[in-house]
Amino acid sequence: MSRIGRMPITVPAGVEVSIADGNVVTVKGPKGSLTQQFSPKVSFRQEAGVVHVTRADESKQTRSLHGLSRTLLHNMVLGVSEGFKKELEINGVGYRAQMQDKKLVMNIGYSHPVNVEPIEGISIECPAPNKIVISGIDKQKVGQFAANVRGKRPPEPYKGKGIKYVDEVIIRKEGKTGK
Repeated sequence: MSRIGRMPITVPAGVEVSIADGNVVTVKGPKGSLTQQFSPKVSFRQEAGVVHVTRADESKQTRSLHGLSRTLLHNMVLGVSEGFKKELEINGVGYRAQMQDKKLVMNIGYSHPVNVEPIEGISIECPAPNKIVISGIDKQKVGQFAANVRGKRPPEPYKGKGIKYVDEVIIRKEGKTGK
């Protein structure tokens, strides 16, 4: 039995989980609603504020889908109740970011400013010139958008210049040494 898959998902107050035909699960909460279709090899059972995920058989694919489905549903419940957030930090002389209209405009060492358009369901904030906060209810979208922003100028290992996650540790290399 999957350790992750057998754990029950507690549904907090104010969040509503509805399971329709074809394993389409809709989660509604104070921050919005998310819908996802799951494999028919797993089934969901809801009782008294708790959702249980069970699998149909013991094949390798079904066992892997068991834990995955439980995690995806748990992330949907967390997203509509609390939301997800990624924080990025910009390091480098003259490197900065700011919001213009709804676009993120970054000066990160190129000869031109880099513009990033936000996607639907994502909000971007720049509380400081060297800090970017990306938030939303869909964990996959928040993580992918943060990775796309970080990919515009990933941190380099010699001076640590670039865009990095706040909790990311950059392993530094030693530079050239003279004779």
